[in-house]
Amino acid sequence: MDRAIAPAIQNQRKRRRWLLGAGSMVLVLAAVLAFRTVLKPSIRRGDVLTAAVEIGDVEASLTAAGTVIPGREAVITSPIQSTISRVAVAVGARVQPNETILELDKDLANSSLAKLSDEQLRNQNKNSQLQLTLERSLNDLRAQAEVQAVKVRSLQSALRDEQQLLQIGGGTAENVRQAELNLTVAQLEAQRLARQIQTQQRSNQADVRELGYTVSMQQRSISELATKLRQANISSQQVGVLTWVNENIGTTVQAGDPLARVADLSSFRVRATISDTYADALHQGDPVVVRINETDLRGTVTNISPAVEKGVVTFYAQLDNPRHPALRPNLRADVFVVTRAHHGVLRVKNGPFYQGGKEQPVFVVKDGRAVRRTVRFGDSNFDFVQILGGLQAGDEVVVSDMKEHLETRELIVKD
Repeated sequence: MDRAIAPAIQNQRKRRRWLLGAGSMVLVLAAVLAFRTVLKPSIRRGDVLTAAVEIGDVEASLTAAGTVIPGREAVITSPIQSTISRVAVAVGARVQPNETILELDKDLANSSLAKLSDEQLRNQNKNSQLQLTLERSLNDLRAQAEVQAVKVRSLQSALRDEQQLLQIGGGTAENVRQAELNLTVAQLEAQRLARQIQTQQRSNQADVRELGYTVSMQQRSISELATKLRQANISSQQVGVLTWVNENIGTTVQAGDPLARVADLSSFRVRATISDTYADALHQGDPVVVRINETDLRGTVTNISPAVEKGVVTFYAQLDNPRHPALRPNLRADVFVVTRAHHGVLRVKNGPFYQGGKEQPVFVVKDGRAVRRTVRFGDSNFDFVQILGGLQAGDEVVVSDMKEHLETRELIVKD
């Protein structure tokens, strides 16, 4: 026979069922939360780089590739066509003014100088002969003019005689007219000879000047070649360091071919190249920042080459401190041409996260989470990006490449 269960036992069983149900619910909730935590995307702090938003200056710039070159470098060229006979100074040595660096063979130039000198003597002889010939022709004309003058005076006397005879009845009018005609013809001939003498004098002067020009030109050629011969012992006109010399003894060189370079290594400047796409944005006088390893040197664009070669434009920058210890010849450097400058603005370090647009999502780290946030950007350079909106000073931004998480709104940051 069944007995009724006591109410106390029934209540105890109910409490046990409720406790078991509640415990099961707690376990289920804990399992769900743990599962969600496992599924939620996360990143390790050690795998990303972050940077704090700060207030500072941002200089928008164009990036160019630069090379440090001496502030002054003299290129010494060959004055004559010759061959290299001796190299007196080694590359890297310091040279003094008028110190012989390289010697050229002078035999061919000496032969040319002797030939020019002989031609000059012949021209001078021709000049003397021409002057004698011209003087003889002029003397012949002058003699003819004197004879004609005597003839004119004789005909004038004959005319007077005929006129007197006509007056006393001993002559005729026909004889007087004939005497007048003879005198007129003689006078015209005398005038012709006088003009011919003047023309001959001017012609003589022109011929003498022409040959004189030839003699002068030849003398200049002789002087120039003599000067070039004296310069055949190649030397520098300034104190410096020999950075290059043609050491190929016996090699034939033409006049104007470079033989050596002497540089003043006490100061430097920078030669840089940039894509012709940015040629319109490059101006003389623009400030530049030259980065050598971790050292930044400021300067100014001084010269811009007007020619474009292989798609690049070459320009030169003068440094504010051209004697900085970090400067070395032929040292590679990054050159940043500053186009705009912003002072006292929000900025963050540049990094792979920045895609160059005016607006893009970034991740801001706070309280163990990286939250996606849309940010507006302004100008940028190699170091910093200007922030126009979406961030505040002190925000910690992930500057690593986050392309894989651009569709995620929030990430867990694990230590």
